[in-house]
Amino acid sequence: MSVGAEGSSMILRRAFAISRVSDRGEYGGTMELIVAPGGSGSRWLCAQEVGVSLDLVAPLGTPFGIPTAPVQALLIGGGYGSAPLFGLAEVLKARGCRVDMILGASTVAKIYAPIEGKRAVSSLKIFTEDASAGQMGRVTDPLPELIAKGEVDVIYSCGPMGMLAAISQLTNGTDVVHQCAVEESMACGIGICMTCVLPVRNSDGIVAMLRSCIDGPVMDGSSVAWDLVGRNEITP
Repeated sequence: MSVGAEGSSMILRRAFAISRVSDRGEYGGTMELIVAPGGSGSRWLCAQEVGVSLDLVAPLGTPFGIPTAPVQALLIGGGYGSAPLFGLAEVLKARGCRVDMILGASTVAKIYAPIEGKRAVSSLKIFTEDASAGQMGRVTDPLPELIAKGEVDVIYSCGPMGMLAAISQLTNGTDVVHQCAVEESMACGIGICMTCVLPVRNSDGIVAMLRSCIDGPVMDGSSVAWDLVGRNEITP
């Protein structure tokens, strides 16, 4: 999405995950985005009034894969990164899946829509690092037990890269599939600028730099070379 008025120094677009879509509403079809006023671009966007026209290119990238048969799905969101998981929960429930959710953040103020989350899924657990809500700890804390008990088939996650890497580490070597929406800066959104490349291992173990905007943002967590993320030099 383009941010800033004409003549603004904010020339790069901002990438936002789609929370949910509807083919009907007061103004026809709608698409819902959740934006937290963090940086200069998102603050400008949040300051816009109802009725303002915005420059938007959507949808882009790859979505979460939806199972063809009912599965036990666990949705894990970190901070406002959990926004796209609520619409996903509705789709999974319509497919007959059991859907559980874990939300986490450093403090309760950064947990997005916990009440809505509770209504959207079969069970909801909240973890905060300062114990201001739910249990003290991180979203990964209950995963070893859940996986050991066979209570999860697929994990869908969205949030900070460190959280996604930690989930992948816990699911590697298990039968649990981990689909994660990576958080990388995506300036163009169409694969031209190469600002969002991420190291991913193919089936032969060779590392390739894939573009998060068109090869992702949803990726197989087991294929991402998390130990190489952020390094300037990548070797196979």
